[in-house]
Amino acid sequence: MHINNQQSIPYSVLDLATVIEGKIPADSFKNSLDLAQQAERLGYRRFWLAEHHNMASVASSATAVLIGYIAGGTKTIRVGSGGIMLPNHAPLIVAEQFGTLESLYPGRIDLGLGRAPGTDQTTARAIRGENFNAANNFPQDVQTLQTLFSADNRNSKVRAIPGEGLDVPIWILGSSPDSAMLAAAMGLPYAFASHFAPAYFMQAIRLYRDNFKPSKHLSKPYVMACVNVVAAENDTDANRLSTSVLQLFKGIISGQRKLLQPPVDSMDNIWTLQEEAAARQMLTYSFIGGPEKIKKDLQRFADATGINEIMGTSHIYDHHARINSYRLFSEAMQIIKVPEASY
Repeated sequence: MHINNQQSIPYSVLDLATVIEGKIPADSFKNSLDLAQQAERLGYRRFWLAEHHNMASVASSATAVLIGYIAGGTKTIRVGSGGIMLPNHAPLIVAEQFGTLESLYPGRIDLGLGRAPGTDQTTARAIRGENFNAANNFPQDVQTLQTLFSADNRNSKVRAIPGEGLDVPIWILGSSPDSAMLAAAMGLPYAFASHFAPAYFMQAIRLYRDNFKPSKHLSKPYVMACVNVVAAENDTDANRLSTSVLQLFKGIISGQRKLLQPPVDSMDNIWTLQEEAAARQMLTYSFIGGPEKIKKDLQRFADATGINEIMGTSHIYDHHARINSYRLFSEAMQIIKVPEASY
């Protein structure tokens, strides 16, 4: 590893328009916009929304619609998908939707693409219909999208209007070595879902960097990691706030999903030892604590990974506490440095 100099790391937001106990999706959308406006003020680079379906606590299912709402209520922050689950959609429709967004909010739209359904198999079948059993064409569909966005496609019989000739950055999202190899082969930026799938994180980003082929889109590898963040004025308060995300992951593991629950004093009577072990494994890359702990843990993470950008997601019950967490995360990230390196 050749070290040149120190550089600061951009920081971003992943939002799922989380629905909390006692509220409805309309409340979540208002909070998401407020969060995006605060994130813009705090220097966040991007605000991404994730496509999930049939999940009571996740209201970002109509992702492109929500991206338009957030972009329309902000001025400078990039807004995008983290991601669009491409097998759920025809590439032409995605190109038209994101071409429309880019036309409305030029220079501010990102298109992150995933190959998973973003839901359970029964719901995936309902979304995909007769295409449910079709072969996985994710790499070809990404290439089709690139073609549809290209100005060279203007003489084709199938064109994306709007979309054609627009610069909509495409990202490959993933949680496995397969996605890393695809991003590397296509010379595209890579965003890893380390906030819930940490097992292959280090292997995947190493494979991506080792196999990266420069393209007209990107000259050298660019890795963004998504992590969980729960920051507060002190470690005790942060740990209590974090019990909401612990309950959320307990629900994922047990198959008993609920709206985001308020924090509790103790998880002892809420989960089993097995559920705790599984949840803490999934939450390996979580930054929970007061300002000093957050800074130390983030610096350690940056040193170990040489990451290019960190995207934080925060499942915090109280909206004001969540805004405060993102403020503290922003302050920590402004101090964190990573060696500019060749991996």
